[in-house]
Amino acid sequence: MKNKNIFYTLSVIVFLIFFYSFFLSAPSDFTPKTVISIESGMSLHGVSALLKNEHIVRSRVVFEFFMIAMRGEKHIISTNYFFENKIPVWQVAYRITNGEHHMAPVALTIPEGFNIEQIADASAPKLANFSKMKFLLETKDLEGYLFPDTYFFLTNTTDKDVVKSMTDNFNKKIYPLLPVIVQSGKSEKDIITMASVIEREAKGDTDRSVIAGILWKRISIGMPLQVDAASETYKTKGLPKNPIGNPGLLAIESAISPQNSPYLYYLHDKNGNIHYAKTFAEHNQNIKKYLLGK
Repeated sequence: MKNKNIFYTLSVIVFLIFFYSFFLSAPSDFTPKTVISIESGMSLHGVSALLKNEHIVRSRVVFEFFMIAMRGEKHIISTNYFFENKIPVWQVAYRITNGEHHMAPVALTIPEGFNIEQIADASAPKLANFSKMKFLLETKDLEGYLFPDTYFFLTNTTDKDVVKSMTDNFNKKIYPLLPVIVQSGKSEKDIITMASVIEREAKGDTDRSVIAGILWKRISIGMPLQVDAASETYKTKGLPKNPIGNPGLLAIESAISPQNSPYLYYLHDKNGNIHYAKTFAEHNQNIKKYLLGK
């Protein structure tokens, strides 16, 4: 009787080892650091086939069993998944059910003042599924409304994902300022357009508000803006028709709350220092002194 119990125990152990080795564990030909992409809309059968073909799981049936047991067959999260090392099939099912991709996010920094073309050029090399052409089409009416910031995206992030993240961020940042914009008596578009000009014209945090005051003053007295950042402002009065880039928060706040000054002109010297003038004659003197060295 004792020998039979030992035999049955050993048989169970052997069976469990066999079952684990051939059904639950990762395949022997698994390649470490494998990345797979589960596309949106893929069925459970499609996912199991992909995992089998990529040597992530041994048995499609066992994987599907665990997915169903975890109620994950209706919650397959589409993204790129990074499998660093071998893991049992139930862990694979758990990760896909919960979207545990283990992908390191890609940092994408968009500086203040970048236009949509520059944003596209910065995004395309870092995001495999980003289409510059589609991005430019999707953002043709969004210049000024893509908030410059540092974003963290997965490598499979698309152009539409980037647009949504940047516009959502803009809306989040601008929302607290809406009452102040209304009080300023100016439209949101005019504020953003002016902010985009200020972002290009200013050289630092100290001169944004003063430049904003000068530019709004030029508009109020019917003088052309005459800013190098937007060449059309030398020929026509008022703001550019649309924003010329995507301003940051400080430029937007400067456009809303400009600093009054007695100045009407300004220039930056070769070192980036700003010099103001009350009259055109004084401005010409500054040009000769700081730009021409006379």
